[in-house]
Order: sequence, then C-alpha cells, then structure tokens
Amino acid sequence: MAKTTKKAAPKKAAPAKKAAPKAAAKKTAAPKAAATKKAAPAKKAAPAKKAATKRTPNAAFMKALTPSANLAAVIGATPIPRTEVVKKLWAYIKKNNLQDAKNRRNINADDKLKPIFGKNQVSMFEMTKLVSKHLK
Repeated sequence: MAKTTKKAAPKKAAPAKKAAPKAAAKKTAAPKAAATKKAAPAKKAAPAKKAATKRTPNAAFMKALTPSANLAAVIGATPIPRTEVVKKLWAYIKKNNLQDAKNRRNINADDKLKPIFGKNQVSMFEMTKLVSKHLK
C-alpha cells in the first residue's frame, strides 16, 4: 500500500503547478484585447475609401476584334469584343446541344467548330485559349 500512496502524492502536486501558468496567461491576454480594439476602427475606415472609387472596366476586353473566316461562320463577321465572342459561342453551343452529356465541362465540336478547336472535344477552359487564336 505504500507504493500507491507515493504515486498519488505526485499527481496531486502536478495540477497545482498547472494552475499557476493559466493565471499568468489570463493577465497577458487582456493587453492583447485592448490592442485589437484600437486597431479595429482603422480597418473599418479603409474599405469605405475603396467603396467610394468606382471600378473601371479593362479597355482590352472592350476592344473590337475581327474573327477569322472559320470563327465568323459561327458568330458572324462583324468585329466584336472578346467578351461578346465567348457569349455568342456559348449561345451556339447550347442551341446545338454540344455539351457532353456525362461531363458538362466538355464541348463536342460539330462541323463548324472543328476547324476552330482542331479536335473533336475540348474543355470549356481550353476553348477560350483556342478561340483567341482566331481573333485579330
């Protein structure tokens, strides 16, 4: 029985030592909270300045580009911005049901799109890269 009492005595001493550091941690946490309260109003003032300025569109996206003969067969021959080219391509793809049934991110090329894409199936992310080669 003497062995069990020796083990129990150190266990009781250990929790008392752990309680002392917790009290010290509470004292150090209070100054940090005060520092964050002072910094918070400065952060709220910065977004108000950003909201006041109006975002301008990038002129490169608005520049009218002339499509190649192959691309003109799908979207038309008039010069239009790059953003409108993508919109018209998606309208053509949805109208002709060219999205892959299993993986909707893939586009199946028909006779008009094969010369533009260069293969039978492309992903929607790859499509914009391939179409940019047909714009001047």
